[in-house]
Amino acid sequence: MLLPRELTPALSVPTLHHGVFNSSTDAATHFTLIVFYRGLHCPICAKYLLELARLVPEFEKRGVKVIAISSDTKERAEKMAAKLNAPEFRMGYDLPLTVARQWGLYISTSRGLTSIGIEEPVLFSEPAVYIIRPDTSLYYGAVQTMPFARPIFSDLVGAIDFALAKDYPARGEYTGEV
Repeated sequence: MLLPRELTPALSVPTLHHGVFNSSTDAATHFTLIVFYRGLHCPICAKYLLELARLVPEFEKRGVKVIAISSDTKERAEKMAAKLNAPEFRMGYDLPLTVARQWGLYISTSRGLTSIGIEEPVLFSEPAVYIIRPDTSLYYGAVQTMPFARPIFSDLVGAIDFALAKDYPARGEYTGEV
C-alpha cells in the first residue's frame, strides 16, 4: 500500500506527443496529477478524460502537471486521444501491469467486447488518481476497483487551491497501533 508522505514507486512510460514521462525527472512546481485509466475499451474513461483535458489549464495555472496513463498499446492510446480531440493532452501508454500493481492498482481480466464494441485487453488496470509532490512523495490517492464514481477534477482544483494556500500536509500517513 502506498503511504502519504512516502516516495511512490518509479514510474516511466512513453507518451504520445511528449516524450517519455518519468515521475522522478518530470516534476511540476507543486504537484503532478497522475490519472490511471482503464483504456480505450472504457466509455466512462473517455468521458472522464474529456473533463480532465478541459481542466488541464486550471491545473497548470496552479503549478500542477497532468498525465493520463493506461496499459494500452500505443495504437489503442492513439485511438483514445483521437476520441478526446485534445492534442496537447499528455497521455502515457504501455504501463507495465507489474508497475500498476506497485502503485496499488487493481487488475481485471477481459470480459470480451464492451458496451461500445471494443475488446478489452486480456489484463488491464482499473482507475486511480494520484497527486504527487515534486520529490515523488504521495500527497493524495484514490484507487478504484470499478470504473464508476471517480474523484471529480473540479473538486481537485479546489482542493489544490486549499492545500497550497494553507500549506496543508498529506494525510493518512499514520501506521502505528490503533
